[in-house]
Amino acid sequence: MFPSIGGTELILVVALALIIFGPSKLPEVGRSLGKTIREFRRSTRELGEDVIKDVKDVKDEVQEVKDTLKDG
Repeated sequence: MFPSIGGTELILVVALALIIFGPSKLPEVGRSLGKTIREFRRSTRELGEDVIKDVKDVKDEVQEVKDTLKDG
């Protein structure tokens, strides 16, 4: 999952998180982080779908103009 983070670094990050947030707040922080990441992924996926749709619409319009110029 984190190819550039080794075991020692991961343990250090977890230890710092425990010190900063405490063991009672850590699950809440984890859930919030998970929700944030999930929302970000959903938003980027929707944005990508919108861009693909818009590009397809532009291609269709360009093709219509080409066809009109051929016929005219």
